[in-house]
Amino acid sequence: MTGSEVPPPSSSFRLAYVPGVMPTKWIRIWNERLPEIPLTLVPVTAAEAFGVLRDGGESGADAGFVRLPVDGPDLSAIPLYTETTVVVVPKDHLVAAVDEVTLDDLADDVVLNPLDSTLTWETLPGQPAKERPATTADAVELVAAGVGLLLVPQSLARLHHRRDLTYRPVPDAPESRVALSWPQEETTDLVEHLIGIVRGRTVNSTRGRPLPARTAEGRQGTQGTDKGKGKRPDKAAEGRRKPARGGSGSGSGAKPTGKSGSTGSARRGKPRRRS
Repeated sequence: MTGSEVPPPSSSFRLAYVPGVMPTKWIRIWNERLPEIPLTLVPVTAAEAFGVLRDGGESGADAGFVRLPVDGPDLSAIPLYTETTVVVVPKDHLVAAVDEVTLDDLADDVVLNPLDSTLTWETLPGQPAKERPATTADAVELVAAGVGLLLVPQSLARLHHRRDLTYRPVPDAPESRVALSWPQEETTDLVEHLIGIVRGRTVNSTRGRPLPARTAEGRQGTQGTDKGKGKRPDKAAEGRRKPARGGSGSGSGAKPTGKSGSTGSARRGKPRRRS
C-alpha cells in the first residue's frame, strides 16, 4: 500500500494473547475506532507466543500480548504492566490465615514449578517437588490434592480459580510483566493504531495512516494530516491554547479582565462616550 491509502474493509488483524491477559478494554476501543477492520483473537500459551508472532499472516498473529522477556531482538515490545505474584494454597492451609507471606514463610512447603511457569527463579523457594507438572493447570490440581503450593502471577490464580483454593500475595517473589509485542520489521499502520490504543492515545493522536472515513466519527478533517511524525492539534484546540491578541489570553493561566472576568469585552475596543 502507498502512504495515502487506508487498510481496505477486507483487511483483518490477528491479535494473540497469553493466559491471564484480559484484552477486553483494548478490543472494545479497537472496535469503536476500526469497525471495518475485523480483530481476530488468537489464544496461545506463553511458550507459543513468540513463534506465533514470527509466523505472522493467516497462520500466526500481527501482534500479541505476551509475558516478558521476549526471546529475540527481532521482536519489539512495549511493557504495559507488572503483575503481583501470589501463592496458591488450599483454603485450610496456614497461609490462608494471613494477608501476605514471604518466600521464607514457604521454606517448609513443597513448591511446584510447572514447565510452563512464567516466573524466573534463581533459586526456587520451599522444598522441591519430585516432578515438574506439565502445565499451570496441572499444578493447580496438585495444590488441590495437597501435594504442594504454587507461585504464579495473580491473573493466572484467578484464571484457575477453584472453590477449595485461595491465594495470598508474595511481595518478595519475582514478578511477571505483560507487554504488547510484534515483529520489528512488521510495524504496520494497524500495529501503530494498536500501540496508540494501549498507550491511551486519543483517536486524533493515534499514529499511522488515517482511520477509515466511516470510523472517524466526523473527525476526518483532523486525521488526514497525521502521518505518524508527531501529534498535530486540531484548529479548535489551537484556538483554546493561544491567547487572544492584545488581551490577557484565554488559557488556563490567564487572569480575567473586567468585572465579569470575560476576555470577550477586551477585544471590543474602547466604549463610546455618553453624550
